[in-house]
Amino acid sequence: MSEELNLVTQLAIILIAAGVFTVISKSLKQPLILGYIVAGFVVGPNLGLFPQFSPESVHVWSELGIIFLLFGLGLEFNFKKLLGVGSSAIIAALTICIGMFFAGMLTGGALKWGNIESIFLGGMMSMSSTTIIIKAYDDLGIKNAPHSTLVFGLLVVEDLLAVLMMVLFSTLAVSSKFSGTDMLLSLASLVVFLVLYFLIGIYVLPTLLKKAKNYLSDEILLLISVGLCFLMVILANKAGFSSALGAFLMGSILSSTIEGERIEHITLNLKNLFGAVFFVSVGMMVDPAVIAAHWGVILVITAVAMLGILMFSTTGVLLSGKNLDTALRVGFSLPQLGEFSFIIAGLGCSLGVLRDFIYPVIISVSVITTFTTPYMIKAAAPVSSWLYRVLPPKVLAFLNRREGNSGATNKAEESLWKQLIKKYFIRVGLYSIVLLVVVLGCKEYLPVLFGKIASGLAPWLVKTLETVLTLALMSPFLLGLAVNGKDLKDYANTLAKKDSKSKIPLLGMVFLRVFLAIMFVTSAVMSFVTLARWYFLLVFIALVIIFVLLRNSEFKFTRMEDKFFINLNAKDEFRRSKTPVTSIIKNRMDGYEVHIRHVEITSDFAYIGNIIRTMPFRHQSGANIVKIQRGSRSILIPRGDEVLYPGDVLVVVGTEAQLDSFESIVKSSTVTPGPQADEDFDVEAFILGPDSELVGKKLCDTNMREAGCMVVSVDRGGCFHTNPDKDFVFEEGDSVWIAGLRSSIDWFEK
Repeated sequence: MSEELNLVTQLAIILIAAGVFTVISKSLKQPLILGYIVAGFVVGPNLGLFPQFSPESVHVWSELGIIFLLFGLGLEFNFKKLLGVGSSAIIAALTICIGMFFAGMLTGGALKWGNIESIFLGGMMSMSSTTIIIKAYDDLGIKNAPHSTLVFGLLVVEDLLAVLMMVLFSTLAVSSKFSGTDMLLSLASLVVFLVLYFLIGIYVLPTLLKKAKNYLSDEILLLISVGLCFLMVILANKAGFSSALGAFLMGSILSSTIEGERIEHITLNLKNLFGAVFFVSVGMMVDPAVIAAHWGVILVITAVAMLGILMFSTTGVLLSGKNLDTALRVGFSLPQLGEFSFIIAGLGCSLGVLRDFIYPVIISVSVITTFTTPYMIKAAAPVSSWLYRVLPPKVLAFLNRREGNSGATNKAEESLWKQLIKKYFIRVGLYSIVLLVVVLGCKEYLPVLFGKIASGLAPWLVKTLETVLTLALMSPFLLGLAVNGKDLKDYANTLAKKDSKSKIPLLGMVFLRVFLAIMFVTSAVMSFVTLARWYFLLVFIALVIIFVLLRNSEFKFTRMEDKFFINLNAKDEFRRSKTPVTSIIKNRMDGYEVHIRHVEITSDFAYIGNIIRTMPFRHQSGANIVKIQRGSRSILIPRGDEVLYPGDVLVVVGTEAQLDSFESIVKSSTVTPGPQADEDFDVEAFILGPDSELVGKKLCDTNMREAGCMVVSVDRGGCFHTNPDKDFVFEEGDSVWIAGLRSSIDWFEK
C-alpha cells in the first residue's frame, strides 16, 4: 500500500472508531473524551488489530490534533485576555509548577528512581493538559464561564514555563548540571519570539484583512487562516519552540482582528475534527502490558498528581486574590497530566536519562486523569457549596478577604506613578526588543546581501552603506524609544504639576530612554565599523543633544503606534459599539465578583407571554436582568410589566453562582411538548362521484381548513388547478388532491 493511501486508511479508521465509540459513550451518558480514548485504545498499535498504525504515525496524528486545538484556543483567548488575568495566572501557575515539581521529585525518590528521573518526573507532573480542558469545557458548556479565562491564562503560562523547563532538562541531561546562561538565553529568545511576532502580526494582519474584506468569503478566509496557522507553526519550530505555541500565537493574533469571531466560527468544525484525532491518538498510546507490569507506580503517580495539582492550584488562585469559589472551580479543572508531560518524557527517553517504561507509565497516568477530568469539573460546584455551608464564617472571611478589594487593581484606582511606570517599561521593553532584532538581523544578513549586489564597491563604501541602511531601519523605533509618547507625557505633566520633586525621577526616566537609544545606535555602528575612543565620545554627545532636542516634537513614527493600537483595539471597539451595556459593565466592574451572561429565551419557555414580575428569576437566583435584546431593539433596565417573547436574549448580571442559578431556572422552566400529529399527516387523491358532498360547492364553503386539511390541486380533464382560489366550484369527475390529517381526508373522501 502506498504511503498516501495508508494515511487515508489511518484517518478513516480513526474517524469511524471515534464516531462509533462516542455514540456509545453518549448513550451511556459518559464524556465524549472517554469515547475517543477507548476508540484509540481499540485501534491502536498495542492491541495489533489494525497494523496500519505505528508509533511514528500516532505521533503525527497527535501533533496535527494539537495544532488545531491550540489554534482554536488562541482564537478564543487572545493576548489582551491573558494580560487581563496576568498577575493571577502567573501567581497560580508558579505555585502549581513549583509545588508539583518538588512533589514529583519526592515521589520519584519514594519509588527508588534516580535523581535525574525524579527531576524529570517533577517536570512532567507540573503541567496540566490545555487540550483536554478545552474539550471538557466545550462538552460541559462552560467555556465562557467567568473562571474559564483564568484557567486558560494559567494554562498558557504553564506552557511557556514548560518550554523553559525542557531547555533546563536538556542541559541537565547532557552536562549533569543546570546552566543559568542557557536558561536566560532560552527565556530571552522566548520573549523575543512572542513579542516580535505579536507586534508584527497585530500591525500587519488586521490591516491586510481590512483591505481584502470585500473579497473574503468563508472559503477564502478559511484557507488564509489555516495557512497562517501552519506558517506560524513552521516559524516556531525554526525558532526552537513547540508547534502548539506557534498555533496558539497565530490564533491569538487573528482573534484580535474584527474577523476573529468569524474565523473561529468557520474553523470550528476543523478544530472538532482534529481534536477528535488528537484524543484518539492519546488512547493509542495506552499499553496494556506496561499497565499490568507497573500498575502500582501508575496509581501512586496518579494519586499524587491529582491531589497535588488540586491542592496547589486552589492555593495559588487564593494567593492571587480570588475567592474560594473561583479557586475551587479552577483547582478542580486542572488535575490531569497533559501533552507537555508526553514531550518531556519523550525528551528524557531520547536523551537516554529515563528508562523505557517511564514514557508509557506517564501516558497511562494521563489517560486515567483524562477520564476523571469531566467528573472533577462537575464536582467543583457542589464541593464549593458544601464548604461554604460547613466552614466557620471567620475562615470564609479570611479566605475571601481580598474578594471585595480585588478591584484595587482596577486602573481607575492605580496611582499615577504606577500607571506611568507600567506604560514606561512596556514601551521601553517593546521598542528595545524590536531594535535588538533589527540590529542582529542587519548584522547577519546585510553583509551577505551587499556581498552579492555590491561586490565591486570599495570596502569602506560597503560598510558605510550597511551602517546607513541599518540606522535608517532603526530610526522610527529609536524615536519611539527615546521620544516621549503622548501616553507618558500626560502622566509626567500631571505628576510634575502635583509635586515638583517628581521632576528629578521623571528627568532620570527620560535620560534612561535616551541612553538606551544611544547604546543601540552605537552597537549598530560598531557592528560594521570600528570607532576611535574620541570619535565614540563625539557621536555619543551628538546623539544625546539630538534626542533631547527632538523629544518634544511629533514625528511620523507616531502613526505607526496609532495604527498598531487601532488594530489591537479594533475588535473591542467593534464589540463595544454593538453591545455597549455589556462592555460598560465589564469595564467598570473589572476585578469585582460581578459577571455578565447572555441567556436566550426559547420557544418552549413556560413563562412566554407573561410579565417579568411574575417570574421566579430575581428572588430565587439573586441575579438581575439589565437588558432584553429583541432583534434589533434593546430594552434597557426592563420594567416588571415587560413581557417576554421567544428569541429574547436576556443580559443578566450577578455573581457566578447567581448566574448559574438563573440559567438553571430558565432551563427547568420549559413546557413538555405534547404528542405530535405529524405522523397523522397524509396526501391523497380521489375522484368526486355524483353523491360527493363537494360537488357543486365553492372551496370557501367546504370549511376544509377548520377540519384540518386543504386542497393542493384539482385535475379536471387533464387540466391541473394547483392551489385553486376560494371561488373555485367542484364538479363531478374532478380528481382532487387533499393534504391534511388522515381523519379529515377520510371524511371528505366519503
